[in-house]
Amino acid sequence: MNIFRQLASTRCGFNSRMKSCGATCVSLLHSSTGVPVEIHSQDQEVVIALGSNVGNRIHNFNEALRMMKQSGIHITRHGCLYETEPVYLTDQALFLNSAVRGITKLGPHELLGVLKKIEKDMGRTDGIRYGPRPIDLDIVFYGKFSFKSEILTIPHERVWERPFVMAPLMDVIGSAIESDTAASWHSFSKHTGGLFESWEKLGGESLVGTNGLKRVLPIGNLLWDWSQKTSMMGILNLTPDSFSDGGKFKSVEAAVSQVRLMISEGADIIDLGAQSTRPMASRLSAQEELDRLIPVLDAVLKMPEVEGKLLSVDTFHSEVASEAIGKGAHIVNDISSGQLDSNMLDVVASLNVPYVAMHMRGNPSTMQNSENLQYNNICEQVASELYSRVREAELSGIPAWRIIIDPGIGFSKNTEHNLDILMGLPHIRTELAGKSLALSHAPMLIGPSRKRFLGDICARPAAADRDSASIAAVTAGVLGSANIVRVHNVKDNLDAVKLCDAMVKRKRS
Repeated sequence: MNIFRQLASTRCGFNSRMKSCGATCVSLLHSSTGVPVEIHSQDQEVVIALGSNVGNRIHNFNEALRMMKQSGIHITRHGCLYETEPVYLTDQALFLNSAVRGITKLGPHELLGVLKKIEKDMGRTDGIRYGPRPIDLDIVFYGKFSFKSEILTIPHERVWERPFVMAPLMDVIGSAIESDTAASWHSFSKHTGGLFESWEKLGGESLVGTNGLKRVLPIGNLLWDWSQKTSMMGILNLTPDSFSDGGKFKSVEAAVSQVRLMISEGADIIDLGAQSTRPMASRLSAQEELDRLIPVLDAVLKMPEVEGKLLSVDTFHSEVASEAIGKGAHIVNDISSGQLDSNMLDVVASLNVPYVAMHMRGNPSTMQNSENLQYNNICEQVASELYSRVREAELSGIPAWRIIIDPGIGFSKNTEHNLDILMGLPHIRTELAGKSLALSHAPMLIGPSRKRFLGDICARPAAADRDSASIAAVTAGVLGSANIVRVHNVKDNLDAVKLCDAMVKRKRS
């Protein structure tokens, strides 16, 4: 049995959430201050920090998460993934760091024992303090409680001085305080502004990208820092009925030639799609989609030009995603965020690859119905609905550090909605931040290329005549915080993106 002292906050007014929980805080002061609270087997919300700098670091994280789940820790949120320079003992390899938030019935010493066993099972030994280790698992918070024994201190005593802990910790908490437990975590800070102020005192967001703290997304054996430049995703439609170039690349030879062209023009990613998702498109079975996709994918993978490039499969079928990744594709790009195949999220979780989660209502046949075009505030609702889908993905085992978000331009949106999204990408990120800072920091993909709303505005009925408008839309998106642009015309869009990147870099300097 574990004895705690429940911490009573005397700073309930440091923001609106703390104000709203004022009655709770007062209740704790009256009922619990100085009174031991016995914790039995009730659920407790916890935050656990992860670190690794020995061996395959991302594999170590995956294994640790798997073993934690098997040991009675239900993980509900993930921070971003950070590559960090070592501290205290600096002559060692770079670390990966993150944090997770979860629910457990384990008591604090039981939880500590579980985490220590995972560390041991994964090869950690009693080496030099702060030295290299395949995995490091620390309890940062446990419920609403502070606790100190000979072997365990909660909150973790050095969290406040460590940017590599504070950054992912803030990711899993979010910019809004949504529960009394989260409010209690803020109350542990020595600053009146809670964890927000503690993070800012360390340097806050200005530390990311400098001072040995870099956000990264794992793709294969690579760690991608998407802040360095905007990535170009070239579109390869293998369909006879896509709105822009349907039927042009049905043969393997034509498809390979187009991939070669896009790479020569500067594409970083090739997005292969064998299922049309234009409005009212007929839906193929997974097998029909595979019959179109796999011969081309096999041929593309053999191209020497593809070395160092990424391949994405544009599909909402889990069977197609699994087969394509097994063949050698790197990313799953799902317009439905798992809504059109109930197995998709579980399958992607098992594949350990990046997942593009896009906002859409309905399906390609229904997405432009009047009921799916009803919004009160497009950016807020897109953020809220997208968060719901990404939350489901996280609960299915896809960490936030593998997720790419897409607001779904042209999908269940009219012309005005698409314009509002292009101008409101920062607002979408802000709305996401209230629920998960990790997701608000995620790479954002946009795909306005040659879409109908551009033709409606510019009087260009033919999709191929919309490249100038596409470039303008891409420019607005990149200046609004998009990190990946999905385009048909790589060459001309790349020039626009380079200029935007230079402008953004200049503004930050």
